[in-house]
Amino acid sequence: MTERNRRTDRLDEDDVRVRPGRTKSRPRSKVRPGHLEAAEGFVTAVDRGRFTVTLDQSRGRRALFAIKARELGRKGIVVGDDVALVGDLAGGPDALARIVRRHPRHTLLRRTADDVDPVERVIVANADQLAVVASVTNPEPRTRLIDRAIVAAFDAGLEPLLIVTKVDLAPPDELLGVYDPLGVPAVVMHKGADLTVLRERLADHATVLLGHSGVGKSTLVNALVPDAERATGHVNAVTGRGRHTSTSAVALALPGGGWVIDTPGIRSFGLAHVELARFMRAFPDLEPGTAQCPRSCPHDDEHCALDEYVSAHAIAPERLASLRRLLASRAGLDDG
Repeated sequence: MTERNRRTDRLDEDDVRVRPGRTKSRPRSKVRPGHLEAAEGFVTAVDRGRFTVTLDQSRGRRALFAIKARELGRKGIVVGDDVALVGDLAGGPDALARIVRRHPRHTLLRRTADDVDPVERVIVANADQLAVVASVTNPEPRTRLIDRAIVAAFDAGLEPLLIVTKVDLAPPDELLGVYDPLGVPAVVMHKGADLTVLRERLADHATVLLGHSGVGKSTLVNALVPDAERATGHVNAVTGRGRHTSTSAVALALPGGGWVIDTPGIRSFGLAHVELARFMRAFPDLEPGTAQCPRSCPHDDEHCALDEYVSAHAIAPERLASLRRLLASRAGLDDG
């Protein structure tokens, strides 16, 4: 027996090196944390994946920063969302909480880049009022945008409101007359005006402010919320257009209750997402008349039954004219 064999005879199983097999990882559990003690909050701003959230009144209504938890997956978070948070809720400069739930949305205001773009862009969630801010002059009112904003409000289930500014520079009667048949309430404002009527319209509502740049939207916000410090701009004397001062939507608490959501000035409002049947529900006095219309009736040609229906039911013809103007705007046919 050789020396090597004699050494091998003295080995037992404890002396043999055994290559361990691959350790199996623990299977991922499908059970996710319930986060039953999560705090409730309201998203007031979004900035590159970081969210500003205001906790509810029971926790002192303080603002803090948060990020989206992985369990939310692809669920988007926008201004106006009601959410649940865990983690560091102290609200200090270095504190960062996690959003673990997004509660169901009651309303969703959306737009598209144009009338053929299939991609919807969410503006704000859970608002119940859309205030379109338009100036009588400098810049001139663009009824096309106002019409489209009203269409989007009706589609989303928001109450429209028209705020007409700079009435000290020109009379607002012509502009107000355009929207009177629609039953859209209006508030007229001038520099240094008493805000009592407007505050009453906004109290206890979540109101989105929408309008072209330069119409005085940020000035209004600063007057309504003294510590808002929203930047204001001027109107270009050559183009007649305002300079963008707001770069993202932000929700601000009104002193008397409710929220005002300031949005960046816009120059286009696509309505590719608005379905005709859903839009017609905003006109309960006219909708029954569509039952006699031909299939796929656009409600603006000679075969439309609405003309006869309006005449038979003593509905103001201006009401139908306003509907058709909004439908033309929805279809991208109105260049006004």
